[in-house]
Amino acid sequence: MTRERNFHEACRAAMTGMAEGATQQVVSGENAFASGADAEVLGYQLRSWAKALNEEPDSPLFFGRLDHLDGQSYHIGRRRITEQPLHGTAPPLVVDWRAPVSRAFYQASARDPQGVAVRRRFGWAPWSKGDSADLSSLEDERLTAGDSAGSAILAGEIERPRVGPMRDIAATIQPEQDDLVRSGLAESVCVQGAPGTGKTAVGLHRAAYLLYTYPQRIQRRGLLILGPNRTFLSYISEVLPSLGETGIRQSTVDDEIARHEVRTQDSEAAAVVKHDARMAAVLHRALYVRVSAPAEEVAVPDGSYRWRVPLDELEQIVAEVRAEAPPYAVGRERVRTRAVRAIQLRAERRAGPMGNTWVQKVGRARAVSAFVDTVWPHTQPEEVLAALLTDPARAADPLLSGAEQDAIRWDRPPRSYKSAKWSAADLVLLDELAGLMERPEGYGHIVVDEAQDLSPMQCRAVARRAGFGSLTVLGDLAQGTTPWAARTWSEQLAHLGKEQAAVVPLTTGFRVPAAIVDLANRLVPALGVDVPPARSMRGDGELTIREVDDLAAATVDAVRAALDHQGSIGVIADGPETDRLRAALAEAGIATATADDLAAEARVTVLPATVAKGLEYDHVVVAEPAAIAGAETRGLHRLYVVLTRAVSRLDVLHRGPLPPELEIRRGGE
Repeated sequence: MTRERNFHEACRAAMTGMAEGATQQVVSGENAFASGADAEVLGYQLRSWAKALNEEPDSPLFFGRLDHLDGQSYHIGRRRITEQPLHGTAPPLVVDWRAPVSRAFYQASARDPQGVAVRRRFGWAPWSKGDSADLSSLEDERLTAGDSAGSAILAGEIERPRVGPMRDIAATIQPEQDDLVRSGLAESVCVQGAPGTGKTAVGLHRAAYLLYTYPQRIQRRGLLILGPNRTFLSYISEVLPSLGETGIRQSTVDDEIARHEVRTQDSEAAAVVKHDARMAAVLHRALYVRVSAPAEEVAVPDGSYRWRVPLDELEQIVAEVRAEAPPYAVGRERVRTRAVRAIQLRAERRAGPMGNTWVQKVGRARAVSAFVDTVWPHTQPEEVLAALLTDPARAADPLLSGAEQDAIRWDRPPRSYKSAKWSAADLVLLDELAGLMERPEGYGHIVVDEAQDLSPMQCRAVARRAGFGSLTVLGDLAQGTTPWAARTWSEQLAHLGKEQAAVVPLTTGFRVPAAIVDLANRLVPALGVDVPPARSMRGDGELTIREVDDLAAATVDAVRAALDHQGSIGVIADGPETDRLRAALAEAGIATATADDLAAEARVTVLPATVAKGLEYDHVVVAEPAAIAGAETRGLHRLYVVLTRAVSRLDVLHRGPLPPELEIRRGGE
C-alpha cells in the first residue's frame, strides 16, 4: 500500500508538471514553429490542452493496474500521465483508460486472461479528491491462476451513495459496456437499456472514447450530446470533464432547432399530428407546390439585341432541376444558372466567348429574375408553414384527414408570418422546412439519450445533422412517455436514418436493487412494448409499500427515516402534489431542493414525475402512484420511470388504491 501511495505522489507531481508545462507553452512557444493559419491552429490546441489540464477535477489519478505475463506493468487512470509530456515516446506513468492496452482491464478474465497475470483494483475513500492518503485498499485478481472471485471494491464503487451530478464509471465499466464504448466511429449503435444498466454512462464514455481515438475527425465535424431536458443535461454535465474532455456541446433537440422563442402551446391533438412522420411529406408538398412551369419565354435585352429562350426550353430546365431533387434554395439557383447558360450559348454562337462580367449582368437581368421568381419563388420556412397552418385543406395533401387538418389549423391566423406565435412542435416543422431548403451542417457523431421519446419529426431533425456522421442511440422503450414515443427500435432507427444500426440490449442492472426492479417489471406487460425484462445483480436494497391516511404526513415521516441513511433522497409525485409535499417538508424543518438545483446543499429533492427520467437517488419516496399513472396518456410508462429512480431504497406511499398492475400479494410486500 505504501508503495502505491508513493507512486501516486509521483504521478501527482508529474500531473502538476504537465499543467505547468502546457501553460508555459501557451505563453512562449505556440508560434515557434508555425505561422499564419498553422500558428492559429497550434495556439488553439495548446490553449485547449492547457485549459483542460488546469481544470482537471481533483480525483485519484489511477484506479487500476495490469501486471502482464511478460513483466510489463501499467497503471490505468482517467488521463495519460507522463513525466515528459513533450516526448510522445516517453513511457507513461498512467495509461489512459481508452488506450488499447487498457482494454484488458475491462475484458480480461480467468477464462481469458489476455496476457494479464494480475489485475489490481484500488479502493479510494469516498469523495476522495486525490490525496494519496485516501488510498484505502487494493485488491488483486490473479487471472492466470484462475482467480475469478467477485470484486468487493468494484461492488462498493457501483453501489456507493449518489449525491449531486452523475459521475463517470471509468473504474467500473463492465465487459458488455466496454464493447459498446469502444465501437468504431463509423458504427451507429442503439442501446436498449433497462433501468440501472448504465446506458447513459455508456453513451458518454463512448463519446470520450471517440474523442480520444479519432481526435482530428471529431474536431473537424464536432460531437454533440443530446439529452431530453436541461435538468438531465445538468445532471450529466460533469462526466466528460472528469474524463478530460471539455468544450463538448450538450444540448436538447428543442435547443438545436430553436429558430424562434416558443410563445404558444399546442393541444395534444395538434402536437400529435405535427410530430407525425406524415408531416414530412405534407411539408415537402407545401413547399414544392410553389414551383410552377413557366408561362412565357424569357427575353433579355443586350444593347440593340434581345436574347430569347423559348418556352419549351425553359420548361425543360425547370423539369430537370425538379427531377434532381436538390434542396429548394439550391434548385432556385440552378434554374437561374441554367437559364443564364442558355442565353450565354446563344450569345456565343453569334458573337464569341462572353466574359464573367457579361454573365453576371445577364444573371441580374430583370427578365431572368422575374422568370426565376415565377417558377421557383424565394420563400422562407415561416412563410410556408404559416400558409399551411392557416389553410391546411388547401396546402396539405390527402395524407391528413379532415379532423387532423382541423387540429392544426390556426384559430386566429396572424396578419403575417412575421408576427406568428410558434409552438414547440412548430419549430420542429420549421426545421424540416429549413432542411428542405438548405442542408444543415452535420456533426461527426451524435449521442442521443432517451431516444425512445423523440417523435418521428424530431428524429428527422437529428438525422439531418448526422447525414455523414454516426449515432449512439440510447433509450428504453419501456420508458417512453411522450404521446409519440417509439414502440420498436427498427422504426425509430429508420426515422433517424440509421436503419442498419445494431440494437444491443443491456438488461443487467448494476444500480437498481432486485426488489425494486421486480416491482417495476410488473408494469412491463401493460406497456405495449417488446423489451426483455430487467434484472439486477444486487440482492440488497429495501422496498416498502404502505397505504396511508395522510400523504403529506407520511412523506415527512419517510423522509425523516431516509435522512438516517447516507445518500440523496428524491420525493416524486404527480406535478400538482409536489408544492404541497415540499411545503409539508419545509414546515417540518426539512430543507429541500428542486431537480433544477443540483448545486443545492439539501439532500432532499422534491420533483414532479415528468422530470424524473434519467435521474437517480439513493432513496426515493413515491407519493400516490395511481395519480402519476392517471395523469397522462402514457402514465404507466411514467410510473415505470419513477419506480426505477431508486438505487438503494424505495418507499411507495398511497392513499388511494394502487394501480392494478402493482397489486402485490400480502406475502410479497
